[in-house]
Amino acid sequence: MRMIDRSRLAACLLGAALLFAAATDYIPAFLDSEGRVFGLFHLDIYKDALHLASALWAFAAALISRQASIFFLRVFGVLYFLDGVMGVFTGSGYLDLSIFIDGIRSTSTYVKVASSVPHLALGAFGILTGFSARRSLA
Repeated sequence: MRMIDRSRLAACLLGAALLFAAATDYIPAFLDSEGRVFGLFHLDIYKDALHLASALWAFAAALISRQASIFFLRVFGVLYFLDGVMGVFTGSGYLDLSIFIDGIRSTSTYVKVASSVPHLALGAFGILTGFSARRSLA
């Protein structure tokens, strides 16, 4: 029996987390009375599409090869982490174009940080697992 390598497993875990992120907007248990996910932010079809596309990229990379998984982890990790950093300071991100559409949001620091934690955490996970992997292994 062949074991799945760490990079492919990490890509699959990120894919599952991203599918969960896309699904939260459609599960009433995660929405408050104003339709905010976890009481913090609104998701829309564009953000759901971004999460779904990222999940598909993660799963495809895991299926293709270890090297594709490492590439995904590194690129995804950096993109999502930097999006989270931007969210902490502005309340908007660049991946969903909200910084260009909504600009800097006037919301509390708590909401900016709490809303950015998922991208910071997923991005950090991608960075740590992607850049700690050695490319030369099969």
